[in-house]
Amino acid sequence: MGDDVLVPDQLFPTAAERTTLPSSAGTLAALIAAPTDAASARAAEFGELPSVLLLPGYTGSKEDFSPVLEPLAAAGIRAVAVDQPGQYESPGGDDEAAFRPAPLGAVAAELVTALAQDGPVVLLGHSYGGLVARQAVLQGAPVAGLVLLCSGPSAFTSGNRFDALTVGEPILRSQGAAFLHDARDRAAGLDPDRPDPLARFYRKRFLATATAQLLGAGAALLDEPDLTELLAAALRRHGTPAAVIAGEADDAWPLAAQRRMAEQLGTSLVLVPGGGHSPAVEAPEALLDVLLPLITDWTEPDRAA
Repeated sequence: MGDDVLVPDQLFPTAAERTTLPSSAGTLAALIAAPTDAASARAAEFGELPSVLLLPGYTGSKEDFSPVLEPLAAAGIRAVAVDQPGQYESPGGDDEAAFRPAPLGAVAAELVTALAQDGPVVLLGHSYGGLVARQAVLQGAPVAGLVLLCSGPSAFTSGNRFDALTVGEPILRSQGAAFLHDARDRAAGLDPDRPDPLARFYRKRFLATATAQLLGAGAALLDEPDLTELLAAALRRHGTPAAVIAGEADDAWPLAAQRRMAEQLGTSLVLVPGGGHSPAVEAPEALLDVLLPLITDWTEPDRAA
């Protein structure tokens, strides 16, 4: 890749603040969109600020939520999207086990606890981030609600993603991230050096992600057990509502599996029209039509009390 071609820092333009948040795993890169003065009357009236913490998927980052951050803030909700430890602009170490759902869930629980000092917090996990989010809840994160977005009950057992992880792991270990990324592009009939700015962003993000994170999280996506019953019990114990949402064309976990998971959690699978596996990018307005009423209801002062 030539160094003379500008690689964008965002998937989509956003006025959200680029900042960092402290955690026990190190400083985490974040995008935060805070309510405007006009949208924060509730904070003045009730002395609290509702938040939603958004956790990205396996090879994703905070930028995957860019299209929905400002609309959430305009509705009076502080939107906080993070790079989880080892992802993109958040540093990560060499311990592959540190990037499995349980340790990442502990970090997410810390973030929820910090945000909850200002008001109720809804936790949203996308794809692999959903496996992390449920661990945060199992470890006592004080959430006002849980959203599992295009996420499943356990590891992949078949399909393109299962195959890619199974084939990619030894290549990643022996040849490195750049070789793996570019080999996948070529196998798909794409030129890794194509000038498409978004393609360059995806490559930049993949290469910036810690190799141990790619390996550790990738292993979890191949062997994570089904913890849905444990999660359901935890949600019931604390009276915490949950939602399971997926793009209508989601091709990661089967929709049937997501539907069964939703039923076990006492809810129903909600499909986002026009969305695939990343509805925050593919169909942000349709996703917001689902999310905003949920978050508003779950963080109402009477309910949060």
